[in-house]
Amino acid sequence: MLPTVADVLALDTVRRGDPRVVAGTDRLDSRVRWVHVGEVTDIAHLLRGGELVLTTGIALPDDPVRLTEYIAELVAVGASGLIVELGRKFIGELPRAVVAAAEERGLPLITLARETPFVQITESVHARIIDVQLEELRASEQLHEVFTQLSVEGASPAKVLGQVARLSGHPALLENLTHQVLACETAGRDPGTLLAGWESRSRTVSPGARTAYDAASGWLVTMVGARGQDWGRLILLCDAEPGPRDIVLAERAATTLALSRLLERHQESLERRAHGTIITGILTHAYADPEEAAARARAVGVPLTGRNLVSAVLRLTEPADGPLNGQEQLARLGELADAAAAACREARLPALIGALDQNRVGLLLPLPPRVPAESALTTLSEKLGAAFTPPFVLAAGSVVESVRDVRRSFLEAEQVADVAVGRPDGRAFYRLPDLRLRGLLHLLRDDARLQTFAERELGPLLAHDAQRGGDLAGILRVYLDAGRNKAVAAQRAHLSRPAFYDRLRRLERVLDTDLDDVESCLSLHVALLALESIRRDDPRP
Repeated sequence: MLPTVADVLALDTVRRGDPRVVAGTDRLDSRVRWVHVGEVTDIAHLLRGGELVLTTGIALPDDPVRLTEYIAELVAVGASGLIVELGRKFIGELPRAVVAAAEERGLPLITLARETPFVQITESVHARIIDVQLEELRASEQLHEVFTQLSVEGASPAKVLGQVARLSGHPALLENLTHQVLACETAGRDPGTLLAGWESRSRTVSPGARTAYDAASGWLVTMVGARGQDWGRLILLCDAEPGPRDIVLAERAATTLALSRLLERHQESLERRAHGTIITGILTHAYADPEEAAARARAVGVPLTGRNLVSAVLRLTEPADGPLNGQEQLARLGELADAAAAACREARLPALIGALDQNRVGLLLPLPPRVPAESALTTLSEKLGAAFTPPFVLAAGSVVESVRDVRRSFLEAEQVADVAVGRPDGRAFYRLPDLRLRGLLHLLRDDARLQTFAERELGPLLAHDAQRGGDLAGILRVYLDAGRNKAVAAQRAHLSRPAFYDRLRRLERVLDTDLDDVESCLSLHVALLALESIRRDDPRP
């Protein structure tokens, strides 16, 4: 920050002159951009504003009117103050007209009772000003390096705001144009207090310029956008009026955020990313207090407190023409998340919606009063199915009453989705009871006892297929799925009956069992279902 008139008066070189403020004592906080020595009456046209003028007064007129005009001209060009050394022109004190004019116009007026080399004052003040400018230059260079690196990395809004908070020491928030918080860095503040009533508070702050400080709220606000299309606001919550460095910091961060948005293609929207961050925070216990998660969700327009909560997972089923590559999968998943958000808005269901990983989209729905989970999920599935063409499954966990229990509900929904995506049957949505035996086996898929059972029942068959390149396990699956009806099974396997019967006899020899025995077939069928759950990436035996 540039030194003030008060800072100049505190310098040793000035204090030796025995300075005395005779007017404008309430304006000593005026900033001094430069010090100018002038022994001419018409000095005003040589100034640009912010100068502290030094003079012995030797060239000043005696006429009170002209002295008043001299002071008025200095004020008109924005001079920060006037220092007059007594002893040459004015002995003992300044004319009353000068003092009165300066007091009336708010110009700091100082007298020096002792002779003081002006060169020493100018050197001292200019050295301080240059030091400030060098410090600002170094700070600007630091900001340039930090935010250039963030731009190159394609940093997330959360990471950008983290740097803003670290460099400024102030909480930083990014909101969209409807005043919902997309990202937030609290800088050690309590999130609940910081975000309480955010939307209504934010709507009252409307600075006129693209970057402006609102003294009433203590907010430094800068618009975020590019190509003439603003899409958000970056806000620094300041304890006092921000300095030039804070303003540069906010504008540089806003530019980085705008650039990141321009570079996004098939990535999630900022809203989805903000929602996904909150969901991930809940699942990974990133929030020390569940109330922090509730406060962050409330800031994006999703109330979690006082509502029944149901977690859901969306998974894409494999297209008929083969699996998608990585980029196609991410793009399709992003489209599914956006479609789910649109469906929730159409159904007037507030929800947190974001990608959980490369295969799943997570939803956390706070149920409106008197709206059962089944009704909300059915409505969501219908509207999403009408808007999103590629096949998908919607799986739901149990209804819970607290954010503390959301993680359990999500884990249940993920398990249901993993089973349902392998063999979807066209339901609007799936829950654990709908999966019956498959659901139980999926929950037990990591149990060593279930794995041992499946290996004991099917191990010889799988080894036989592996050694000979056959698919007797597939024949067994077709036979059991057909309810042990050999004619139907042969038709489904696209084999003649004699050929199919021959394969069944080979199955019996390899497994050393009787396929006409109901209990044996039941045991083999359970083992096949267990193997599907264990083979997560490829549910086919």
